[in-house]
Amino acid sequence: MQAISDAMSLLSGKWKFHILGTLIEGNKLGFMDLLREIDGIGTKMLSKELQDLEINNLVSRTVMNTKPITVEYSITKYGRTLSPLIDELAKWGVEYRKSVFGKNE
Repeated sequence: MQAISDAMSLLSGKWKFHILGTLIEGNKLGFMDLLREIDGIGTKMLSKELQDLEINNLVSRTVMNTKPITVEYSITKYGRTLSPLIDELAKWGVEYRKSVFGKNE
C-alpha cells in the first residue's frame, strides 16, 4: 500500500496526468503550447506542476539559446513508462462514463 500512496502523492492533482499525456502525445512542447493544449489551466499552475514533474524526473526542461529565450518541455524516459497507466485510466474512465451516464465520450 505504501507504493500506491507514493504514486498517488507524486501524481496527485487535477493537472499532472493531463500534462503528462499531452507531452507523451506531443513529444516536445513549449510552455505556451502546453498552456493552449491544456484547457482551463493557468500559467502559475502549469509552471508549478511542470516544476514538480521535473523534480520527480518525469518531465525534462530544456532552455533554448534563442532570443527571446524559449523553454521546451518533454517527457523523460521514466515519464514515458506512465503511458500504459494513462491509457488504461482513460479506458476505465470511458467505461465508467458509459455505465453511469450511458454516454460514450
